[in-house]
Amino acid sequence: MTLTYQSLPKFSILGICCLLFSFRAQAQTTVSGIVTEKNGKPILGANVYLDGTYDGATSGINGLYSFTTDTTGSQTLVASFVSFETISVTEDVSTFSNYKVILKEDVNSLDTVVISAGTFEASDNGKVSVLKPLDVVTTASALGDFLGALQTLPGTTTVAEDGRLFVRGGDANETQIFIDGLRVFSPYTPTTANTPTRGRYSPFLFDGITFSTGGYSAEYGQALSSVLLLNTIDEPDQEKTEIALMTVGGGIGNTQKWDTSSLSINTSYVNLAPYVALLPDRNEWQKPFESLSGETVYRHKIGDGQLKAYAAFDTTNFRLTIEDINEVDGIRFGLKNNNFYSNLSYQAPLGNKWRLFTGGSYTYSNNKTDFDTASIDSDEKSIHVKAKLRKSFNSKFKLSFGAEQFMTDYDERFDTPFASGKIGYDNNISSIFTEADYVFSRKFAAKVGLRSSYSQIFDEVTVAPRISLAYKTGKNSQLSVAYGDFYQQPQSVYLKYTQELEAARAQHYIANYQFRANNRIFRAELFRKEYDNLVTFTDKIASFDSDYGTEGYGYAKGLDIFFRDNETFKNMDYWVSYSYLDSEREYLNYPTAATPNFANTHNVSVVAKYWIEDWKSQVGFSFQHGSGRSYTDPNLGGFLNQQTKGYYNLSVNWAYLLSEQQILYFSINNITNFKNVNGYQYADTPNPMGDFNRRTLRPAADQFFFVGFFWTISDDRSDNQLDKL
Repeated sequence: MTLTYQSLPKFSILGICCLLFSFRAQAQTTVSGIVTEKNGKPILGANVYLDGTYDGATSGINGLYSFTTDTTGSQTLVASFVSFETISVTEDVSTFSNYKVILKEDVNSLDTVVISAGTFEASDNGKVSVLKPLDVVTTASALGDFLGALQTLPGTTTVAEDGRLFVRGGDANETQIFIDGLRVFSPYTPTTANTPTRGRYSPFLFDGITFSTGGYSAEYGQALSSVLLLNTIDEPDQEKTEIALMTVGGGIGNTQKWDTSSLSINTSYVNLAPYVALLPDRNEWQKPFESLSGETVYRHKIGDGQLKAYAAFDTTNFRLTIEDINEVDGIRFGLKNNNFYSNLSYQAPLGNKWRLFTGGSYTYSNNKTDFDTASIDSDEKSIHVKAKLRKSFNSKFKLSFGAEQFMTDYDERFDTPFASGKIGYDNNISSIFTEADYVFSRKFAAKVGLRSSYSQIFDEVTVAPRISLAYKTGKNSQLSVAYGDFYQQPQSVYLKYTQELEAARAQHYIANYQFRANNRIFRAELFRKEYDNLVTFTDKIASFDSDYGTEGYGYAKGLDIFFRDNETFKNMDYWVSYSYLDSEREYLNYPTAATPNFANTHNVSVVAKYWIEDWKSQVGFSFQHGSGRSYTDPNLGGFLNQQTKGYYNLSVNWAYLLSEQQILYFSINNITNFKNVNGYQYADTPNPMGDFNRRTLRPAADQFFFVGFFWTISDDRSDNQLDKL
């Protein structure tokens, strides 16, 4: 017999419907509860759902949520809301009745506080960036040198005849440079009197620059004042060839890409002979400055890791006669320098949120110097090896630790009419470091580190604690403070004569305020540094028979202000920097504590760039002012008792797009032709009137003119070097 719908009794149909409804009612479960912040404040609009189903709801004004589900057994409840961490809980679905969900702040969100005390970052992605990579080489006064661009930031001192980075009352040797986390032992090109040096390395291969004026990470050592971290490009965007023709030389570069690797190479040649023949300077050249240099970066992906190999070489040669008030015919000076730097680094995730970084660098520098009747031939070979592990326990807590070794072998051979011989030293420094980052909330974060080093040459152990704190005071503002101890070995110029010394020490105290909104950033920073164990000696210049010690001391304190705005004026970007510095120290052969001659009280920089669409051009200017620096006038008595007049420099540049990938570039340094004075040299003995004669130390040239043609040949036929000029 066939059973049909019509043949069923009415009461049977009603019974079946009731039974089915009973089964469905029994299978449904109500999921309900409340979503709150950690402090109990209800969250409106949070998404709450069962993973893998369509069952869910949005929390209401009181944070309450409720929905029903047909699922049974073990289920995963997910709750999420913007700027909070997503939470997942797996339990039997029956337990999700009146279930309270507490969401934690997502400390990786864009509005989370960031440690910024003492740090300037040039990056396209950094949360505390105040510069971009192209700023490093589009600054008019920089002439394509990243050091020149950084000298427009607060905390630096204008020492025009030197060109290196003098930071917050520290001399240039107190700043160390690292490429991809590995030390560069000789980062500057050689130069002569009253002619500024330049950085050895092309900015075209770097996409990240972090310039720390103090209070930096425990990962970095052997720097009393500052570290400059340069990071090579991880992965080029395309294959390209770049050609440069300049009034002082030329260069060519090429980048190739493959599936898992890439290679960038560039080389440049500089010869000042044609330039000084057309525009003579104050130097009496026998052979104007000439150099040949090259760089390469090879990158290779190994699984989720990356291997990088970087190498750079340069050779420099020049000869001239240096004017000297005590020598009628001047002093003959010549230098041949060969320098090679290379590093190899590897970084990769290890699983379970561990990450490894390891690598090593090698620096070789040879100088052959002729100074009057003396000849000096010096070799410095240095190695830096490093390994670091970093563990991310969760979004709030990260821990890193590592070890590194510095090794230096210095040899110098000298030949003078009075003596000949060989001096040198070997120095090994072993260091370990650890650092913890903890974000308590989006408003409060801390970084605590400790670094310890052992010096083989001094048989000395140093321990350096460091701590930084940051607190978010508003949506766009925050406060940061930092403290740290920093140690550094004496320079080769002293260690080659004696090893009976000890590491110098500096203590940093920093308070920083930062406001960032609407493409504008404002920073103000107070700082104080205290120095101990600075090198001292007894003679006019350091020599083998001087009496050396480390009894020197000093301080530096001041205020740095920075403001950048690329919003107010259409197509215009500008920044303003101001630094106030009060510094004294007793070191070297100083008879008493005094403001050193590389420190000035006030420094001001203004940089502006403007894009003119109708002209297809970017024009810019850079203005720098530094107050006078101290010098000793023996006619008045006392030490460092006078000050030079202030330094002024207004530079302009113009980059014109001839075509999509061809650029004509012009720049003039010190366009107003201001007659700057670097200092004075006094005669060793008085004249018949009992006075010491003097000569003014002027820059080798009051102005510098530069013209360049830059041509990029790339896959997309649109990329150009305007972003790098």
